[in-house]
Formats: sequence, structure tokens, C-alpha cells
Amino acid sequence: MKTVILAGGLGTRLSEETVVRPKPMVEIGGHPMLWHIMQYFASFGFKEFGCALGYKGDIIKQYFLNFYTLNANLTVDLRAGTHEVFGGSRVDWLVHLVDTGEHTQTGARIRRMQSCVGDDPLFFLTYGDGLANVDLRALLAFHKSHGKVATVTAVRPPGRFGALSLDGARVERFAEKPQTGEGWINGGFFVLDRRVFDYIDDSDGTVWEQQPLDRLTADGQLMAFCHTGFWIAMDTLRDKRVLEDLWNSGAAPWHVWP
Repeated sequence: MKTVILAGGLGTRLSEETVVRPKPMVEIGGHPMLWHIMQYFASFGFKEFGCALGYKGDIIKQYFLNFYTLNANLTVDLRAGTHEVFGGSRVDWLVHLVDTGEHTQTGARIRRMQSCVGDDPLFFLTYGDGLANVDLRALLAFHKSHGKVATVTAVRPPGRFGALSLDGARVERFAEKPQTGEGWINGGFFVLDRRVFDYIDDSDGTVWEQQPLDRLTADGQLMAFCHTGFWIAMDTLRDKRVLEDLWNSGAAPWHVWP
């Protein structure tokens, strides 16, 4: 089962970092945010990824092309012009890097990952700037239990993200980034049926958190998996510092791999 990661946004609220790199490549503890997200999914056995690239996508491509060089030891023979990589830990991931347009909105990026998803009936979707300790197996089991098109993980941090109005587990209303209010919000970590592509227009301006999710909600096809554990989206330098402190303390809630 594949995991699609939205990794192409500008990250304007973290411009101190993103002026030189895409947001998913901002480092926490010496590793890009993207690495942390992939490690988390891989720890549950989900090791195939599709990255929807956009802004400075070449940096993400270069990172994976040089992954073992960057994460291992290196001997360089300058006389012979050769090098040898040794040591370090190897990962058995399969990573698809797909250019989805530099200025494309989130919905269009998802639609353009359809060929990457292929014939798979289900796939995960997550943002390239969020970390949590969501039980991914429980999330997937919940999605399979209700048979709807989409499941969103609902969380309860400050109300600056997409707010969800729930009737039990069914989403009644989806309001993107309200300025005030409390309650459940969009925490990302979606499970999607491939039927979801029928809800997304292939237009650069299609925003996943607007028309597609509104249509899914209106059709009764969006369900919520409520997560009361750790969750954070890295939107600002303050968020980055919080994540750095957690990682350096050795108590990062998302660090569940050996």
C-alpha cells in the first residue's frame, strides 16, 4: 500500500528556512522532515512512497539520489577518481518522485499522483510538514470498516487548521482554517479509496481542502478517525524548535523505529 506525501508547497510561513529548500527538507535533528515521516510509515510496514513534488523539487530528487552517500561513511580515492560508501543503515523503501507543478494546489497534486497510485484500491495521503503518533494500522482498519471513499485523521490542536463538525464518526461539515473556534481539526493522515480521484478536478487551482473535501462531505463519503495523541504541523520556526527539542530529548513521540 502506497503513501502519497504532499511535498511541493512553498511554506511561506517558514520562509526563513524555505527560501533555500522545500518545506519537507527542513531538518529536525539533522534529518529532513520528509525522512521522519517516511521512517514513521515504514515502521508500520508501509514502505512505498509517492512524493508530489513542486517548489524546489530538484532538492528532494538530489537527496534521494544521494541518500546512501548522505547517510553513511564515505572513502574517496582522489587519485583514481572513485569512491566507496560503507557503513550506515540501509532502508528498503521504494520512492516515486513525481513533478506535479511548481505552483499547483494540493488537490491537483493529488490528482496528478493517480498514475503513481496505479490500480491500488487504497492509499495513504499525508502532508510533508506534519508529525504524529497516529496508529496507522488502526486508522487503516477503521477505513476498511466503514467502506466510504475517504478517512481523515481528526485532532484537537489550536483552531488554525481545517475544522471538522462530526456526527459520530461521519463528517458533517469541513471548514478550512477557521480564524476562531475549537474542536476537531484536519490533522492529515488520510486513507483514500482510489474513487477519490473522481472528486478532484485536474486544474492547477484545485485545493484538496476545499471543493474535493466539500463534495466528499456532501455525499457522506468522508469519515473521521479521532486521534487524541501527539500531533504537530511545522508551520513556523517555533514549531520547528518544538520538534527539535523533542527529538534532542530522546522522547519524540513519533520516533517509534529502532
